[in-house]
Amino acid sequence: MKQGLLIDMDGVIYSGEALIFGADKFIKHLIDEDIPFAFMTNNSQRTQLEVVRKLKGLGIKVEESHVYTSAMATGKFLSDQSPNGTAYVLGEGGLLSSLHDHGITLVNTDPEFVVLGEGRNFTLEMVQRAVDMILAGAKFITTNRDPSPKKPGWNNLGIAATTAMIEEATGRKAFVTGKPSPVMMRSARKFLGLETSETTVIGDTMETDIQGGVQMGYKTILVLSGISTKDTLGHYAFKPDMIASSVDEIQFPLNWWESK
Repeated sequence: MKQGLLIDMDGVIYSGEALIFGADKFIKHLIDEDIPFAFMTNNSQRTQLEVVRKLKGLGIKVEESHVYTSAMATGKFLSDQSPNGTAYVLGEGGLLSSLHDHGITLVNTDPEFVVLGEGRNFTLEMVQRAVDMILAGAKFITTNRDPSPKKPGWNNLGIAATTAMIEEATGRKAFVTGKPSPVMMRSARKFLGLETSETTVIGDTMETDIQGGVQMGYKTILVLSGISTKDTLGHYAFKPDMIASSVDEIQFPLNWWESK
């Protein structure tokens, strides 16, 4: 039975613009041993190629086939729900490309869906237009609910804040396609061609990567190189199957691989 990995990026492979120690050797080992893996990121701004280029700049050489984004999950979800549907989009490159690739037409009037992703290029006027469309009957989709890190100088308001603003203005809750939604957790697994019992998630965030993995029945590894700390693990009703300081500590084969 093959085994594979869905790997978060920020906080696991890099922190901001800095490579986390040992992450390059970890990924090289996966490639050398032909272990299936995909980077599973909630960031909907970047295309697969842009993610590959960012990683290359950090010394990690991978292919586009190693990248699965919330934009890709969103495009697939909308095409399944409404083949050749229409959408008004508040977002950027990766999201726009994915929707186009999945046959969704981008429109400025009477859309079936309003889709929100990360970005800094949409205006408050565009947000107001989106609100009016939702009030007129468009369905509200958001690629994820990742919070802002709430740090001075952060250059992005944060998609959770923008989502909340639109929800307040419309009285409608957004449907979330990114982690920990089963929509993305399932489609990322299928992207790798894995079964549930063959899938392990590696992430730094209990509320997204680990929660999503637990809910789907995947094995999970929490790394402490990003957001989560050991002190906060008791706050959750679920737990990871393994905890490591960073990916540099993870040894293969994993315990549950040997038991197969």
